[in-house]
Amino acid sequence: MGKGKRQRPKLLGKKLRAIREKLDLSQNGMLRHLGLDDEFTQAELSAYERGVREPPLHVILRYSQAAHIWVNALIDDTVEIPKEFPMKEMQEGIQRYRAKKAERK
Repeated sequence: MGKGKRQRPKLLGKKLRAIREKLDLSQNGMLRHLGLDDEFTQAELSAYERGVREPPLHVILRYSQAAHIWVNALIDDTVEIPKEFPMKEMQEGIQRYRAKKAERK
């Protein structure tokens, strides 16, 4: 294992916020919806959405389940989350144009 700093997803916070807003929930409402209101505060959720702090894996998993979007779509910056959700079945996300273009080089 390297001792360097771990790479963090840059778009995770924006994606978490988009999910919450699409579900039309306040931050406290989202905590209740995810069943995390006894574990986290609104301030902590705000820090996750702003990208100031990185949420624990079980929080990311709950967002994934709430939106029916695969976890990789949340943490992979080269993948966008679908515009419409929650879906009936899990969605893998949409490959971003920039990433596709970079692969061609």
